[in-house]
Amino acid sequence: MSVHHARTPSASGSVIHGQQFNHYPTPNHHAAPVSAPAAQQKNAIDLRQRPVPHVPPPAAHKPTDADFFVGDGARKKVNHEYLKKHFFQEGRLTERQALHILDEATNILAREENMVPVKSPVTSELISTFGIDVLELIHDIYDLMKMFDVGGSLQDSTYLFLGDYVDRGDFGIECLLYLYALKIANPTRIYLLRGNHECRHLTEYFTFKKECLHKYSENVYEACLRSFCALPVAALVDGKFFCVHGGISPQLVHLSDLANINRHQEPGSHGLLCDLLWADPISNFGQENEPTANGPGLERGTTFTHNATRGCSYFYTYDAVCQFLDRNGLLTVIRGHEAQDAGYTMYRKTPKRNFPSVITIFSAPNYLDVYHNRGAILKYANKNITIRQYNSTSHPYWLPNFMDAFTWSLPFVGLKITEMLLAILSICSQEELESDSEEEGAAAAPEDLAARRQLIKRKILAVGRMQKVFQLLREEAENTTELETEGIAGASTAVSRGGADALTVQGTRINRSIRTFDDARRSDIANERLPEFDHHRGAIFPVPSMRLTSRRSSEGMDMEDLIKRTMEEENEEGGVVERLAERIARGRSVTGKPAPLKRFDTT
Repeated sequence: MSVHHARTPSASGSVIHGQQFNHYPTPNHHAAPVSAPAAQQKNAIDLRQRPVPHVPPPAAHKPTDADFFVGDGARKKVNHEYLKKHFFQEGRLTERQALHILDEATNILAREENMVPVKSPVTSELISTFGIDVLELIHDIYDLMKMFDVGGSLQDSTYLFLGDYVDRGDFGIECLLYLYALKIANPTRIYLLRGNHECRHLTEYFTFKKECLHKYSENVYEACLRSFCALPVAALVDGKFFCVHGGISPQLVHLSDLANINRHQEPGSHGLLCDLLWADPISNFGQENEPTANGPGLERGTTFTHNATRGCSYFYTYDAVCQFLDRNGLLTVIRGHEAQDAGYTMYRKTPKRNFPSVITIFSAPNYLDVYHNRGAILKYANKNITIRQYNSTSHPYWLPNFMDAFTWSLPFVGLKITEMLLAILSICSQEELESDSEEEGAAAAPEDLAARRQLIKRKILAVGRMQKVFQLLREEAENTTELETEGIAGASTAVSRGGADALTVQGTRINRSIRTFDDARRSDIANERLPEFDHHRGAIFPVPSMRLTSRRSSEGMDMEDLIKRTMEEENEEGGVVERLAERIARGRSVTGKPAPLKRFDTT
């Protein structure tokens, strides 16, 4: 379910929570009176119409072959101009059409080298300047369209994407299909590299698999995975700019080493392919030998160190990059893989050429709808590099994990039902509980009374445990669109504890504690790691869109483990439900007709 948010000018009406209220002129009290039915009819809202008429509804139709294709015979290609409009209106394709794009793109990508050579900017016969735009990480089809507006059309530019087209967003499949359609139509105008998210491991852990299954099918998801294995892993622009998603590796001595990689596979947790997708420049790049607040600096001559942030691959140092550039006659390393506040970062310049040794580019503005960062593209034309920045574009809202509103609301309903059950059980006064069934209790044997009390107690405790389960589920549903951090009064609960790594976002309802890019980066740091989870575990609850460290106890239990423990645990003595169960068990028997409730202190 998607919800469009819009505003209309105050002159024509006001929009409040999606409902449009028209302003009527001040009534003329001297005019003839209007009958009540006529007035009600005049002010009635037509529930069959959209509340905000100027916002178009999502496209409900799927394109015909006449819409989907252009040209005839061998020149028949996907109509990417139609797809642009169709996806912008949240339209979907048929499964056959989606598979056609994925298969055609996979065939084209598989024929490219591991490191694709990209020609430098040239001047065409029409004296129009061509440029190369380098971009990284676009998860939103609406930001992708804006990026093309900023970078220029494919007739005027060659585009090089550095990976991460899917996951952690609601429109990954649209981005992928549209970029593949452009690749099919313009194979030498658009180049797509592989990012660390283009694999089975991450797409199953984060959101892309759920998105494919929700919008299309398992067949489409598997076709996407086949296309990921066909993506090249690096590009060489003008013989000087080494472009990659993550970075360099101890195993990458010369560029010719890239030819020996078997990229048509799932990346492992170590090795050259892993490093190209996961490696990062060290945090104090260029001053890594200087001591910091976290400890002493690295020893001189250190080139690579373990990447503890990612849980795999390496941090590479300034010396490592300079040596790599000198060995291969390169000018710089251009990479993505890390969110940047300004959309880009240029690192310390090389001593020989006085040019930035590493350039990180990040093209997803307002990443995850909370980072408040700008997106950027790097444009290379006429032997000049320019950075173009842009802000995010509003987009339709989806509930977490592509749930419908009914499913999302079930924990709230269940919690209220169990609360009502406990409330009904607790309406009896102490006098009622003590006086009811006194004669029956006196005649019964002590063993029977104990058994009856235990039976009633177990039933009431079961209701109490169910209440705790629904409480967990309700908090899970709330926190999928909310961030809770330490230091906020009343934000902490028994299950959801705030602090660093507590970012659990897939929507717009984010706690006010995220005010800056640095706040979001600290909260999201755990999601930067290579996730560890069992693909084959039968989960009752889907893997969240982001790693919910706030939901993990010191034993490392996830939401499913917490619920199982809640259902199995014995309530501690002295709890509210425990006391209620004990009190009722002492005064009630399990057989016989229920006695009528007595009323005290009533008139």
